This record gives sequence, C-alpha cells and structure tokens, in this order.
Amino acid sequence: MHIAEVLRQPGPHFSFEFFPPKTPEGAEQLFQTIRDLVPLRPSFVSVTYGAGGSTRELTRDLVIRLQRETQLTVVAHITAIGASRAEIHRLLEDYAQAGVQNLMVLRGDPPRGVANFTPHPEGFKYAAEIVAYVKKHFPHFGIGVAGFPEGHPETPNRLKELEYLKAKVDSGADYICTQLFFDNRDFYDFCERCEIVGIRVPIIAGIMPITSKQGMIRMAELALGSRIPAPLLRAVLQAQDDSAVEAIGIHWATQQVFDLLEHNVAGVHFYTLNRSKPTLKIYEVVGWRRANGAPASSPLNNS
Repeated sequence: MHIAEVLRQPGPHFSFEFFPPKTPEGAEQLFQTIRDLVPLRPSFVSVTYGAGGSTRELTRDLVIRLQRETQLTVVAHITAIGASRAEIHRLLEDYAQAGVQNLMVLRGDPPRGVANFTPHPEGFKYAAEIVAYVKKHFPHFGIGVAGFPEGHPETPNRLKELEYLKAKVDSGADYICTQLFFDNRDFYDFCERCEIVGIRVPIIAGIMPITSKQGMIRMAELALGSRIPAPLLRAVLQAQDDSAVEAIGIHWATQQVFDLLEHNVAGVHFYTLNRSKPTLKIYEVVGWRRANGAPASSPLNNS
C-alpha cells in the first residue's frame, strides 16, 4: 500500500523499524521479532541500512523477503552514502520489480570512525536530490524523510535545518519520520516550527526506549544521539541492574506515547533494535489505557 494512502486512513498509526541481520542466528531472532509484532497490525515496517551503507544488499534482501512472505506494508531505506546514481537506480528497479511501494530516503551516516560525510563522486549529495530523482524516474514510490526534533548535529543553524527539510518535502516527500527523542516538548516545538515554514505533510514521532545503561551511553555517543532529560537520567543511574533500567525505559517511553496520542500525533515509529519485548509492553499499556480512558501521570511534566 502506498504510504500516502496508509496515512490517510484513520489513525493513529504505529510502525516498527528493523535492521538487517548479519548472521543466521540474527535472522532467526529478527523473524521471531516480526512474528511477535505482526499481530499488532502495524501501519508499516521499515528496514534500515548500516552506517556507511554497509548493509545495502542485506537490506534489499530483507525488504524483498518481507514484501513476498508477509502482508506487511514495507518501507525500504535508501541512502546516498557509498553509492553511485547508477547503483541506487538499480536498487530502485529491484524494489519496483518486487512490488515494494515505499521508501525512506536519507542522506545517510558516514562509516564508523569517519567524521564527515563525503558524497560518492557519481552519487547524490543531499537527500532532497534523491527524493527528486525518485519522483522523476519512479513516481509510484511513496517517500518518507527524516526530521530532527533536537536539531541535526551537522546543522547548528536551526533555520537552515528547516530550509533543508522543506526542500525534501518540496521535492516530493509524503511524510516525515523523526529521530528518537525523550522529551515530547522537543517534538511539539519541531512540529510547530515545521508548520511556520509551510511544511504540511504528516510528522511521525520516533520512539526508542532505553533498555540498559550501556545502551543509554551509546545513544549519547551517537552522532544523532538524543538529549537525556534529567529525571530519566537520574532514574537510570540509580537503577540496580539492567532489568530495572529496561522497566524504567519502557515506562518512560510508554508515557511519551500516551502523551503523543493525547496530542493527536500522526503516528509513532518504534525503533525496535530487532527486539519485540519493549514494543509489546508499550503497546499493551497504551492500548489498554486508550480503550479504558484511564488517566496517566506523565514524567514529561516533571523535567
């Protein structure tokens, strides 16, 4: 189903993101995760690249397998990193032939250890260029692009950041999916700034619960890492073990999702890390509260 058609249906919309496995064991774990999450009837699922485009073929294979073997609406990631225009064109042809209808178009992150993005000499420099290319040569694809509620680390000028985002939308993007964040106020401010500059496409909120102290540290170290609000940081650092951290992270993310739904968000995109438990827990609690109208106390108002 085309993503524009998906997002026109009554919401809110829940979606899940997976990354391609690198081993047979990883593949089995991933498909078990997918089996666990399919009954939740996600509006769509997406499959990422590794940094630097390192898993392009694995991504393609997983996307095509999901397209052929499930009833899911599948979104394939396309990035400019390490690929020529001809290589991206062939990849788009593969997806078109397999019946894939939707893409997430990103400039992409450089490989680990490489500080700056360097475009392929025969490739694309910006995500907006890829969006325009897809719309010209493969107009049937639905297209999502990335948004950054806390700001893109390579664009400290927030006005320029919105200018670049609007260029992606004006080139033909159908929706925006944000990077993960832990304070909903950042997301609401981002949405308001998008409206001010004339961005009118649906904006989907990206959510990923903290499940371990080491995981929190990795998030903070990532080039696109998120700010950890003080109440969440305090709770995680005081936790006895990672089991307690996971419970804290799931609770925090659940409160985020419940608050987003109360504010009529277009959709929530779960960065699953190929694990089903946190998403299932969040979905269970949020689904029960929405069905029963139970009030929720939110940590968002205490930071």
